[in-house]
Amino acid sequence: MKLIGTKDFYKSVFRIAIPIMIQNVVTNSVSLVNNITVGNLGTESLAGVAIANTLISVYYLCIFGAISATGLFGNQYAGRRDYQGEQYVFRMMIKLALFFSGVWMLFFILAGKPLISLFLHDNGDGSNLALTLSEGYRYLVVMSISFLPYSINSSYSEMLRENGRARIPMMSSITALVTSLILNLILVPILGVIGAAVAAVVSRFIECAINILWTHRYPEEVPFVYHVFDTMTVPKELSRRILIKGIPLIISETLWSIGETVINQSYSYHGVTAVAAINMAVTISSLVNTAFFSLGVSIGIILGNILGTGDMEKARDTDNKLLTLSVFIGFCVSAVLLGLGIVVPNLYSSQPEEVRHLAKLFIWCEAAGAPFRAYGNASYYTIRSGGNTVLTFFYDCGSIWALSAATAYGLTHFTNLGVVTVYLAVKLVEGIKCLIGTYLVAKGGWMTSIVDSPPEQKA
Repeated sequence: MKLIGTKDFYKSVFRIAIPIMIQNVVTNSVSLVNNITVGNLGTESLAGVAIANTLISVYYLCIFGAISATGLFGNQYAGRRDYQGEQYVFRMMIKLALFFSGVWMLFFILAGKPLISLFLHDNGDGSNLALTLSEGYRYLVVMSISFLPYSINSSYSEMLRENGRARIPMMSSITALVTSLILNLILVPILGVIGAAVAAVVSRFIECAINILWTHRYPEEVPFVYHVFDTMTVPKELSRRILIKGIPLIISETLWSIGETVINQSYSYHGVTAVAAINMAVTISSLVNTAFFSLGVSIGIILGNILGTGDMEKARDTDNKLLTLSVFIGFCVSAVLLGLGIVVPNLYSSQPEEVRHLAKLFIWCEAAGAPFRAYGNASYYTIRSGGNTVLTFFYDCGSIWALSAATAYGLTHFTNLGVVTVYLAVKLVEGIKCLIGTYLVAKGGWMTSIVDSPPEQKA
């Protein structure tokens, strides 16, 4: 069993992974810029936006589930160069993404305040809970407007990456970052948290427009787009198969994100100060963690393309090397986070010393858990690549509820441990998930093809 690949192997991997990494780094940089500018408004504003973003992340992962579910088929159709199959997948992707966006937008507008209130607990630290609630809800309502461009852009980005055009979503994300940065600097001092939300919304629309315009201007680069919207029809049998494979994945991602929300809600019992500090830590760790999260996306694409050709031996060999690479990157991320824990909190100069000190400790906790998360993420994308979404559901969703959420809730409600100790325990318990992932990957049940033989392509 070979764990180390050749120079050409890594070139082919990073040809896909690096544009995705850059795109995700840029996307998370938008969140970082947003976070720092809002942090200058005060602890309540920072905490309110943090809570709102925690709720919005449930929507993001629901869309990720819908895109990923259809992308399972898209990856394998792309591997077989079946453009008609890709068209069907893309139409289904758009429909699902728009449907869930409308549902979540309405839900957050109607139920936003009660949801945010679940995170607000008076622990005597002098925080203004009413202001935190108001700031969080105002931000949440405006941000919900971005759900429309986000859902459409996610569909285009997925199909572009599957067809080896990951550079385009990367460039659109860079443009979005520059736009967001400029608008944040202009609008936040004037409009407060509303300004931060408006900046994010505008950048989402611009990012979406760039991907749409490029795709339809250069259809020869992505042949599936020829006449793709002549109709929105998707064969009933394919729709049924996508939904059978996709529903467990959509439910899994949604429940996974709700599990993360439960974890954050457990932390919130330690006060608004802890919420603000954790938000600072999560924002920077999410930026750095994109290194192995993006590699995970690449693993799904690479293995999906190989499985579509039916070469199971190559899929196994490729995955062994990709898992090893993921662990290596995880340790690199850990080293970077250890250094950033000293530097990043100082960027929030207007925050109290207590908040900045807690943020440093939380970043170091993230560093301790990075190798586990890297390997668990790679295992998840491996298992998912063959379309076994039921197994994916139990592996990913089951682990966050049975391990991480249970640990956070139990230690918060039934012990007197401090929030930093609880946070660290939640990160380290992911090591158990890694052991489960190792077993499931070794069994090889993920090595399957889920698409039919490709029809002949027209010249």
